[in-house]
Amino acid sequence: MNPQSKFSSRLLAVIAVCIAAGAAPAFAKTIIDEWTSVQAPPPPKLDQITVDPKTTALLVLDLVKQTCNQQARPRCLASLPQVAKLIKGARDSKTFVVYSVIPGPATIADTLPSVKPNGSEPVVKAGPDKFIGTDLEKILKDKGIATVIVVGTTAQGAVLYTASHAALIGFNVIVPVDGMSADTPYAEQYVAWNMVNAPVVSAKVKLTAIDMLKF
Repeated sequence: MNPQSKFSSRLLAVIAVCIAAGAAPAFAKTIIDEWTSVQAPPPPKLDQITVDPKTTALLVLDLVKQTCNQQARPRCLASLPQVAKLIKGARDSKTFVVYSVIPGPATIADTLPSVKPNGSEPVVKAGPDKFIGTDLEKILKDKGIATVIVVGTTAQGAVLYTASHAALIGFNVIVPVDGMSADTPYAEQYVAWNMVNAPVVSAKVKLTAIDMLKF
């Protein structure tokens, strides 16, 4: 093959590669592009769980009138009877109970009446992660707590971040799905999925329902 033919062959090969590259998408699709085509995975399984009251704490997060009301979060109000049942079960078994309130004007006195603290239970005040800027970790460890049950609102805020933090620092975590509430079902769905799929966190977390949890 003469030099001109070799050059022509190489040129054609380069052109072919360029054409093939041009036919491919300039970039991969993002989740935003695929948003409407994403299918939800099967629901996670719920576990029947019996806890040891001596080493378990119930965390009741932000069930105050500012965040749990008919206008902003009716799903929170709907969860209160089950949460109240859980709190009673915890107290009857002498399980340690801790409350939280959100920063700002809310106080523990703003907790909804059916789930209010008894006056002797500790309270922390913080944003979505109740461990940050509080002594919650010390409160739990001083009591010899190994397992925390996390309920409250919002699911995608206080429950997600407090439960995840607890798991990451070594606590076993139980999340009753009927005790976590959000403003939309989707938020509760993705929190439930995340709890049992997130790296490291999922190894320490179990999902349950309040009627499946025994003290």
